[in-house]
Amino acid sequence: MYSLKMLSKPRMNFMALLMSTFVIGTTAALAADPMVVSSSPSNNTTNVSISTNSSNNNVTGTVVTATFNQAMDPTTISSFSYAPLLAFTLKDMNGNNVPGNVTMNAANTVASFTPVASALNLNTRYAATVTTAVRDAGGNAMVRPVAWTFVTKSVASTAQAPVKLGTAGRFAILSQTGITDVYASAITGDVGTSPITGAALLLTCGEVTGKIFVVDAAGPLPCAINDATTLTAAVGDMGTAYLDAAGRTLADFNELGAGEIGGLTLAPGLYKWGTPVLISTNVTLSGGPNDVWIFQIAGNLTQASATRVTLAGGALAKNIFWQVADSVSIGTTAHFEGVVLGKTLVAVNTGASVNGRLFAQTATTLQMNTITQPAQ
Repeated sequence: MYSLKMLSKPRMNFMALLMSTFVIGTTAALAADPMVVSSSPSNNTTNVSISTNSSNNNVTGTVVTATFNQAMDPTTISSFSYAPLLAFTLKDMNGNNVPGNVTMNAANTVASFTPVASALNLNTRYAATVTTAVRDAGGNAMVRPVAWTFVTKSVASTAQAPVKLGTAGRFAILSQTGITDVYASAITGDVGTSPITGAALLLTCGEVTGKIFVVDAAGPLPCAINDATTLTAAVGDMGTAYLDAAGRTLADFNELGAGEIGGLTLAPGLYKWGTPVLISTNVTLSGGPNDVWIFQIAGNLTQASATRVTLAGGALAKNIFWQVADSVSIGTTAHFEGVVLGKTLVAVNTGASVNGRLFAQTATTLQMNTITQPAQ
């Protein structure tokens, strides 16, 4: 939970943004009303990178996002830099508008403001505002405009944008050649396999809190959903996400630890190895809720038994991406965090747990595991 500044008028100078505060979760708006429930960067965040590297290595000024509690009408959020009634704006400390464009995600729940310039200014406080011009899919406007502020770093740096998962993002486990299981595992989130027959998905209905998708009538009964269309799209998006993560440039760390990262505390950024990577002892990923980690691994990823990937400082599993060109092995009773984008086998050994997603372009093997789809 964090505080957002509320505006009494659509147009106010920068300092006026700081005059009053609304805390998300209060009764200032009804649950049915459209509202901003989170933002990136979060309110009052400091040391924000001045630029963002996204898919296709498109470097822009730091992308600012607003997440709504429901689907919005995208036509009410201006995508013009100087439109008369801007619905989503970004201003510097002097009240000057930052030219930019606004796009919505496929679900129309997240608006992204992308500056036209390749970078924001160093050591500058910015204020983002979503006005009451924004309306939900039913035509209802927000009760009040919402604003939040952040401060950029004093030294130039480029952050990585999260890898876009597309329709694959609904799945906790997605595999192309099957999912084996030693009973009993506990999966929270949707599960699917395609293009292989549903007979290769060996989880039982009782092991999955979510939906099980297959491409034919051979999946586990009575819960399996025969939906080849959904699975084809999701598998395609899984492949696109893998290529996005693999193709990112501007690495912050190259060949760190010669591939041994056990015992380290890892800052956000892009990591690249031309070798296998080993987690032989506990490893910590330390950063804020808007920070992103992308690990590009040319060989295997192996996590030793009884070790942990631990998150600190508010880091979130949904923002951690392990792109692995070979197989992934998570050791017995180990705990893993993040989204696995695997080119081949993803093997989760006995009693291991995962807070994240397992995407395998071949098979996924489970042995009495707990797999939990990360919170959004």
